[in-house]
Amino acid sequence: MRTSRPLHPARERGLVLISALLLLLVATILAVSMFRSFGTQEKIAGNVREKERALHAAETAQQYAEWWLSSGSANLPGTCNSIVDFTIGQVCSNSIVGVDFTQLASWTYGVTYEPIDAATGAAMKTTDTSSTGTYYGAPMFIISDVGTGAGGEIYQIDAMGYGGTEKTVAVVESTYVVTSSGHCADVIC
Repeated sequence: MRTSRPLHPARERGLVLISALLLLLVATILAVSMFRSFGTQEKIAGNVREKERALHAAETAQQYAEWWLSSGSANLPGTCNSIVDFTIGQVCSNSIVGVDFTQLASWTYGVTYEPIDAATGAAMKTTDTSSTGTYYGAPMFIISDVGTGAGGEIYQIDAMGYGGTEKTVAVVESTYVVTSSGHCADVIC
């Protein structure tokens, strides 16, 4: 009588199990790294969104300051020592040295600006805590009188805006000339 021989020796049977476990380990490592990269990409996208929100807030305040200057509403320059509302406005003759434009607490003078939503009539949502859908603080700007030249009065506008947190800050600056016949932005007349 003939006995049949096994196709594979007994010592080779464990090789398939070890190979399958190694492939499973590689697949698990790939899956974990993909999930980690998705989380990182979400954080990057959120940070970019907040940066853009802060930049838009600062630009809005800057554009309002430029409009306010060109409308003829600008008062005579004086020493600024307090924060005022945008409906009052102020032009400062004192130096802006020492103002940390990225820290709201260091703004001892300037103008707060809270844009109104034309569709709803509601003011910008601001809070002094981190919160979804709100801005950490109202945008602010400082208008400094630089002097005369380039065919008119020269002003420096520094504006700051927040995103949703105190760490998301954008600062923009422009030089603006108001002439008797109108205005010129960035000293190009």
